[in-house]
Amino acid sequence: MTKIFYVTDIHGSEICWRKFLNAGPHYGADVVIVGGDITGKAMVPIVQRGTRWDTTMFDQHVSLETEDEVRDIETKILNRGYYPIRVSEEEYRHMQDDEDAVDKRFKEVMLEGTERWIAMADDRLAGKGIRAIVSPANDDMFEIDPVLKSGHLVEFGGDDPLELDGFEMLSYGWTNPTPWNTFRELPEDELGRRLEKILAKVTDPARTIFNFHAPPYGSGLDEAPALDENLNIKAGGRALRPVGSTSVRSAIERVQPVLSLHGHIHEAKGATRMGSSLVLNPGSSYEEGVLQAALITLDAKKHVVKNYQLVNG
Repeated sequence: MTKIFYVTDIHGSEICWRKFLNAGPHYGADVVIVGGDITGKAMVPIVQRGTRWDTTMFDQHVSLETEDEVRDIETKILNRGYYPIRVSEEEYRHMQDDEDAVDKRFKEVMLEGTERWIAMADDRLAGKGIRAIVSPANDDMFEIDPVLKSGHLVEFGGDDPLELDGFEMLSYGWTNPTPWNTFRELPEDELGRRLEKILAKVTDPARTIFNFHAPPYGSGLDEAPALDENLNIKAGGRALRPVGSTSVRSAIERVQPVLSLHGHIHEAKGATRMGSSLVLNPGSSYEEGVLQAALITLDAKKHVVKNYQLVNG
């Protein structure tokens, strides 16, 4: 038996990453997996003004007097999935006027944060006999791929099939188009062609696991709040619509992998069956510091998912 702990869409949340690294021993998992969207989405400047520091956190202005106060607010920002940066008032004004400077600084802190996470994984997982697999997805810059590959213990999920105790896991982090024009997304026809190349690597569907970031269209695991033309949520989030990938759905229906793991749509936590395939999306509540996950036990002898559970921690 092999037990998998699967999470996705932690988006830079420091506390969720730490919980992920502790999940193997806590749940008795043999393999821990992040299915994509690892990095944070924005920076939060902490501006030095004389002897104090000022920042805006969760739409509230905060004035800080001591180093301990600054460190405390930095921890809170990191746990919500953002990158705190200390800047002078001059640097802050410059970044307000120069979008390229903001992009450059964001890339720097995002890469520094990812490097620190990989080093943390190497330290925390050393000697525990637990495999850790991390895949990039649509919200992750391409520059993080070499960082994910640089660790001693973290395995990169995204190039070649990975063997999991008699099963093979195929990973793909690209998605169908989103309203936000993220880094790794494609029109459905091109996404389908890319997936065809991945599906050509399947040797035995009964031993195959999909780790595709986009959930299958119309599966119930892809329902997100409907948006208006200004990207505002309609009807207070009560109006839902399917936003998953038709190409991913077609791949699952045709291949019938034993297990298909997805994320991308944070609100769509759940499980379903598509033919003989068990399809899961653990959802995400990273901003609250809650790690939503799927705990899955595989039976390699019988080529089946013995059991699964959606958990919060």
